[in-house]
Amino acid sequence: MQKIRYAIAGSSGRMGRTLIEAVQQDAGATLAAALEHGSSPFLGKDAGELVGAPCGVMIGADLDAALAVSDCLIDFTRPEGTLMHLEACRRHRVGLVIGTTGFSAEGRCAIEEAAREIPVVFAPNMAVGVNAVFRLLDVAARILNQGYDVEVIEAHHRHKVDAPSGTALRMGEVVARALGRDLSECAVYGREGHTGERPATQIGFSTIRGGDIVGDHTVLFAGAGERIEITHKSASRMPYALGALRAGRFMRDRESGLFDMQDVLGLK
Repeated sequence: MQKIRYAIAGSSGRMGRTLIEAVQQDAGATLAAALEHGSSPFLGKDAGELVGAPCGVMIGADLDAALAVSDCLIDFTRPEGTLMHLEACRRHRVGLVIGTTGFSAEGRCAIEEAAREIPVVFAPNMAVGVNAVFRLLDVAARILNQGYDVEVIEAHHRHKVDAPSGTALRMGEVVARALGRDLSECAVYGREGHTGERPATQIGFSTIRGGDIVGDHTVLFAGAGERIEITHKSASRMPYALGALRAGRFMRDRESGLFDMQDVLGLK
């Protein structure tokens, strides 16, 4: 079978470098293009040199040229950049894997609209382990549906710009849905001062930012005399990259549609 040709946005960043490394290690994939913004000091450099394995693909800023030779674009950048890439993918009929978080409601609508024409995998977390945790949380919440308070605690590196993380929010959504609640009505994001007694239906979020923490997430179910904690900890960014490549393989024979990692993993 022909190798999947990947283009990677934000190729010089922490996630971009991990994606380059993952593509180079995948026998069924090839790096077709590596993209950066027009003022990047990495323009014109061999993308493989970023991970110690030169590959002959030079980092560029010409999005249209990159998509012309690619089957799939992987994007873990910022919402404004991803939405620009989304429109280019529509023009070139190229599938898009979106690992970017922090979109507004309008941004999400734009993604849904584009998915009518091209295949899009859009997930707050691409790691297979995290998506297994989503399923575990659904089961746990249905069992622990009375007498348990729910708190979501997440920690990330100092450079992360959105809070809570997209993964933490998805965890809250999974639990709220299983409990028959609307997260927009029961969520509380941090507490300070005289807050009063905790409402039984509340789902709390706590955010930690510091150092080089790749990503830790815990959902705590606190009952009378016991606590159940479901935790996922990332030691590196490689699980996200491997999940993104798996998403690219999933889209290979699809002409359009909006999917997430639960679709990719066959969990729906």
